[in-house]
Amino acid sequence: MALLMDVSSIVSMVNMAILVVLLVVYANIYRKTKATFTVGLMVFVGMLMLHNGIAAYGYFAMAPLYSDDLLPYFVGIHIAELAGLIALLKVTVWPEGVKTTPKAS
Repeated sequence: MALLMDVSSIVSMVNMAILVVLLVVYANIYRKTKATFTVGLMVFVGMLMLHNGIAAYGYFAMAPLYSDDLLPYFVGIHIAELAGLIALLKVTVWPEGVKTTPKAS
C-alpha cells in the first residue's frame, strides 16, 4: 500500500504545480484588469494549494497513521482534483480551443 501513498503524494504535488501556474495567470489578469473576480480565483487557488500542501505533508509525515483501506480513496480524490485542475487550466490559458483553418488550394 506504500505505492498508493506515493501515488497520492505525487499527484498532490502535480496539483500544486498546476495551481502555481493558475495563480501566476490569475495574478497577471488581475494586474492588467483589476477585476475582482480574479481575486476570488486567486483565493480559490490559494485554498486548494493549502489543501494539497497539507495533504502532501501528511502523507510524508504521518504515513503510518493512515489506514490502508483509505489509501485508494485518497488516490481517487487527488486524481479527480487533477482532472478538474487540468480542465480549469485549459479553459483559463486556452479558452478558444484548437482552431484550424482550411488550407487554401
